[in-house]
Amino acid sequence: MNYGFLINNDTCIGCHACSTACKSENEVPLGVQRTWVKSVETGEYPNVTRSFQVTRCNHCANPPCVRICPVTAMYQRDDGIVEFDPDVCIGCKACMQACPYDAIYIDPNSGTAAKCHYCAHKVDLGLEPACVVVCPEHAILAGDLDDPDTEIAKAVAKNKVTVRKPEQGTAPKLYYIGGEDVAMHPTAVERTPDSFAWSDVLSLHGDGGHSAHEATAQPGTSKRRSKSGAALRASGPQGDPTGGPIQIGKGRMAEQMTQVVWNAQHKVPWHWPVPAYLVTKGIAAGLFLILAILGPIAGIAIEGADMLALSSSSLGFLLVTTALLVYDLERPERFLRIVLQPQWKSWLVRGAYLLIGFSGLVTLWWAGELVEFMGWYEIPAVDWRFWVMVPSIPFAIGTAIYTAFLFGQAEGRDLWQSPLLPIHMLVQSVMGGSAFMLIMNSIVGFHGSLASLIQITFLVSVIADLAIIVLGEFGMPHASEAAARAAHIITKGRFKWLYWGGVIVVGHVLPIAYLGSPDWAPAVAALIGLYAFEHAFVTAPQEIPNS
Repeated sequence: MNYGFLINNDTCIGCHACSTACKSENEVPLGVQRTWVKSVETGEYPNVTRSFQVTRCNHCANPPCVRICPVTAMYQRDDGIVEFDPDVCIGCKACMQACPYDAIYIDPNSGTAAKCHYCAHKVDLGLEPACVVVCPEHAILAGDLDDPDTEIAKAVAKNKVTVRKPEQGTAPKLYYIGGEDVAMHPTAVERTPDSFAWSDVLSLHGDGGHSAHEATAQPGTSKRRSKSGAALRASGPQGDPTGGPIQIGKGRMAEQMTQVVWNAQHKVPWHWPVPAYLVTKGIAAGLFLILAILGPIAGIAIEGADMLALSSSSLGFLLVTTALLVYDLERPERFLRIVLQPQWKSWLVRGAYLLIGFSGLVTLWWAGELVEFMGWYEIPAVDWRFWVMVPSIPFAIGTAIYTAFLFGQAEGRDLWQSPLLPIHMLVQSVMGGSAFMLIMNSIVGFHGSLASLIQITFLVSVIADLAIIVLGEFGMPHASEAAARAAHIITKGRFKWLYWGGVIVVGHVLPIAYLGSPDWAPAVAALIGLYAFEHAFVTAPQEIPNS
């Protein structure tokens, strides 16, 4: 068995019966959708054509949402249906980043991931999905693609069919007949920030809760707050939720040759906790790497008081990292399932174990420094530090760079697929760690040559990071349109002032120009620039619509 869908865009009349039947059959809450109909008008009056495209989960043969899910809440059945288990889901939202088709949402009632599941409960009884049954034009076919006698297999063989985003390598099993190119590709039409063919986006002010956003509408502006309370711009990445019925526009007619009629609202999954956690774990790992190389490996004498202060700092940043990761879950009470019910293909699981292992080793290092500093037990300084810190270096490197591989599994965000990312994150980790050490030096004053060595490390890492950003991440051509669009948003679009002012000038030019007078100033500037980069790098790709 190999279940799939075939949708005939040429016969679809845009009646929305499929999306309505899906909501009714599966009790889909308001504000989210498993099936929706895209409607696009092209041309100029009186020569106008309207086309439709039904969108839902593609039930890929190679589903990235299954690989990235840390607890097997997303799984693929033997018959090819990609199913989900809300009782297992922890609400990490990684599957939403992995889906190139924007087919997954967070259920506002359960706080868990959900999507089209092919009406598996009906299929198991020998029935067809609700959308297939209700379609008045028989524009939706469902069935076994491997059985040549089924209607869907015959139709796929007979007609010229296409799939969305075949370049992603997901092998989607949602086939389309006909349809306009502007309907098939979400970036084919430039969207106005707050206006569609017959409507404008309403104002929305959320209360920052975990559940559905409560809002009051005020004409003229529109913004949403995530559960952290961070405000997003008017149209919102991939659209914002609205607080009322469709409103009449401001008298504007469709002046463009192509204009989207309306937009299904898809929220950005990852907000400020993700870039913040990238910074904190980078500082923790970088701080350890610098001390392990300077101390046990290079043999630089470092005072016990300095080592105790820095080991305490590394451990503290790891604790903050863990807190941020748990906070960002929609179901934080289930976070231990990553460890107890791991799905080992997911880099969320691999990263969690790297963090746990590294945290344990840093705790051991901190305990040794504390025992020695307090004089509770005489420990041979060189020997024990060497045998604790040097074997821990792979865990520190893994902690610094594992998110690059997690981002690599996020097939829906092409900018994150950069092959430079592991090296870049390692350099950022060293830069963040050395910057924090310079701030510590300005407070406590390190002994011996440690301060000057940290200054050199900091300067080299800032220059290396600047080169990777300017010449690598944004200097080289990008492999896909989505990646190029995200890079454009960062360097020339909404984030251009944050990028050029915060990342380049504050985060790199000023630290290089003013290093040493005093130490804390360029270090603080570098950390501000580091967070600014992570914020833009995490947020911008999520603003490129996948549907």
